[in-house]
Amino acid sequence: MSFAITNPLRLGLRQEKVIAPQCLVIFGATGDLTHRKLVPALFELFNQRRLPSEFAILGCARRGWSDEEFQQKMYQALGARASENPIAWDQFKACLFYQSLDLQNLGDVRKLKDRLEEIDRLRATHGNRTFYLSVSPDFYSCGCKALAAEGLLDDPKRSRLVIEKPFGRDFGSAQALNRIVQSCANESQVFRIDHYLGKETVQNILVLRFANAIFEPIWNRNYISSVQITAAETVGVEDRAGYYESSGALRDMVQNHLTQMLSLTAMEPPGHFDPEAIRNEKAKVLQAARLADDFEPWNCCVRGQYSKGGNHLSPLVGYREEPGVNPNSTTETYVAMKLFIDNWRWQGVPFYVRTGKRLAKRLSEVVLTFREAPVHLFDAVGGSPTSNQLILRIQPNEGAEFRFDVKSPGSGMRSRPVEMEFSYEESFGEPSDEGYVRLLADAMLGDPTLFTRSDEVEAAWRLYTPLLELIEESPWLLPINSYESRTWGPAAADALLASDGLLWRRP
Repeated sequence: MSFAITNPLRLGLRQEKVIAPQCLVIFGATGDLTHRKLVPALFELFNQRRLPSEFAILGCARRGWSDEEFQQKMYQALGARASENPIAWDQFKACLFYQSLDLQNLGDVRKLKDRLEEIDRLRATHGNRTFYLSVSPDFYSCGCKALAAEGLLDDPKRSRLVIEKPFGRDFGSAQALNRIVQSCANESQVFRIDHYLGKETVQNILVLRFANAIFEPIWNRNYISSVQITAAETVGVEDRAGYYESSGALRDMVQNHLTQMLSLTAMEPPGHFDPEAIRNEKAKVLQAARLADDFEPWNCCVRGQYSKGGNHLSPLVGYREEPGVNPNSTTETYVAMKLFIDNWRWQGVPFYVRTGKRLAKRLSEVVLTFREAPVHLFDAVGGSPTSNQLILRIQPNEGAEFRFDVKSPGSGMRSRPVEMEFSYEESFGEPSDEGYVRLLADAMLGDPTLFTRSDEVEAAWRLYTPLLELIEESPWLLPINSYESRTWGPAAADALLASDGLLWRRP
């Protein structure tokens, strides 16, 4: 296997697989995701010299832009990254093309096929294409059908399809969408993207567990008493009210991001490091997961919605006062719940997941709390041991820390907790790549390891569909609990853990 070596690091050389010549087609190229994430990630790959010279980006959307207008819009989207690197920008700009297109118009899709053949000749991309559906989920089905109708997905070795979240709205709709997608392309061609899986520290969960003999023997119910998974945001709904009102935190964050972190944390060791072997184990974990109370699910889930907060210098409005939000909205901006995994490794260990907007601090992390020592040996001499914790920081300040007790200085045997910390940036001399950088590269390489398979998606939706149905059919059983902006959420979420004698970790 060939490798391109770029960016020497403090502790060695960074090796990356070589991406084959190809054209990346972005549907929804005038949208926010393309401007904020996709093109900046591609420009980063270009600057890291990880894109082939025979490469093209074809932006597609309904607006009647020319190639030059698209290039100018992307220059503005990149900001200082382009203006401060004029030579790199001029080279990158030559890769950018645009095609006005309506995915529901087969005539437009035929023109797309002709344009792709033209780009093949201009950029020597050899007919290799990655189609990225950065569009409303309403267009996933028709987009796949249109591409298949024109034969653009016929060759599994040359054509790939990347689909953004959300992939369905519940178990039934995810099943239906999977049937349509799989009728248009092989499962091996489909890359369901979750940008959380592109983060180095999410991937590091696998390395930490399976490359270190000190962790794998204790990564189970015999030594771990509970697991907390948190994704907290300080921002509110911002300009996404239209989308958020129809999704809420459960669909927007729990079903995908938090559930993927749960599956990587709890999965069994794969037989070997192979994409399908890893995804097999992730799927098994999700199929074994369940709500802590199957019969009365409202007892293991808390929903919240942020209210106004801040101070007189920087006031923050509540969710219902945000532009575009229904003044009587019952959409949750916060969710906390308790889950169990019914398998040999995790039987009886509670998994607590929570996510929310307008919380006190921005962070994503996995916290494994270990069982207490069987005998509190130092209680009689003033010791007060605390539970050991392993904290995997996904963002910000990517890294990990381990908390354990040591003896305090002086006479006596008092103990105090200390931290042993690892930071990606400090250890490797550079921050880790943004998630889309890794995932776009992997999609173009055809590596599905960090993408969700159809059975994973369906298992995740199956897990949460009882809650979604309860919210729609009997909302009084899962009421909205108000919480002040820039706090850690509603009191009911604290009570969820207090009933088990536990507390949420508050950094």
